[in-house]
Amino acid sequence: MILRPTKDNIQKAATLLKKGDVIAFPTETVYGLGAVGLNDQAIAKIYALKNRPKINPLIFHCLNIDWIKDIADVPPLAEKIADYFIPGPLTLVLQQKKDSKVSKLATAGLDTIAVRVPVHPIAQDLLSAVGTPLVAPSANLSGRISSTQASHVHSFFGDNIAAVLDGGDCCYGLESTILDLSTQTPTVLRQGAVPHETLEDVIGQPILTSSSLEKIKAPGQLKKHYAPSLPLRINVAIPKKGEAYIGFGEMECMFNLSPAGDLFEAAANLFKFLHQADDDQSFKGISIAPIPKKNIGIAINDRLMRASYQEETDE
Repeated sequence: MILRPTKDNIQKAATLLKKGDVIAFPTETVYGLGAVGLNDQAIAKIYALKNRPKINPLIFHCLNIDWIKDIADVPPLAEKIADYFIPGPLTLVLQQKKDSKVSKLATAGLDTIAVRVPVHPIAQDLLSAVGTPLVAPSANLSGRISSTQASHVHSFFGDNIAAVLDGGDCCYGLESTILDLSTQTPTVLRQGAVPHETLEDVIGQPILTSSSLEKIKAPGQLKKHYAPSLPLRINVAIPKKGEAYIGFGEMECMFNLSPAGDLFEAAANLFKFLHQADDDQSFKGISIAPIPKKNIGIAINDRLMRASYQEETDE
């Protein structure tokens, strides 16, 4: 069922979560599929619902930095970053506290843990009502387009989840940036709503970017991800017949991420337009215009590269 985010309904959703149910709720990035982070059975439901690989850990959503400190070691650099970016669309990968009681299923058995504090008021109210961290991977089937509206969540899961809190469109429309601080050199594991350059400006030192799959430490590192069911082509100037064309900048097309060429507007519209094109049975494929590879455009291109990835086959 889809619920308006009234005070009573947020309390109802919190009660469902504490009973071990799975519910979806909005964050500033995308909708999350939530479960209590200490409940192995509820977390197993999420993996089953999403058909998510067990090697892919989940992000723990916390009410504030004190909650993070209860489950993770927070070094001085993380404190500095938290002062600037938390709450907000940034996830930190930190060393897990040795006495942490969080689900090992959710951390994929790693000694690190991914944590963030959402700024969205509905997410904040829900966390406050539950009183414990929630895991909340994107509310979609594994590998498919992330949900930025309650209707997207419902199309994936219907009545297989207990409830969806409807907070309207997500303002960023892209997942959080994931920054690994568990090693000596800060490393971006997933490009996201906080641009790489902004992180470097605040930290005051270069940050590495990792695309390695040798050890998956956070979501968004799989090669194939965020994909529509229709074939997707990227960096396309002229679409083929039968393709839905998603443009950018001054051009006439059915879907335009941002006629003004605003990358943040484009990010907010990306998954919404992919859903609309993918759901239209008149199209045989989707093509997308080139997107500048700067600022949040780097994260947009990362999503599109993974969404369009095709496994190599032997001829």
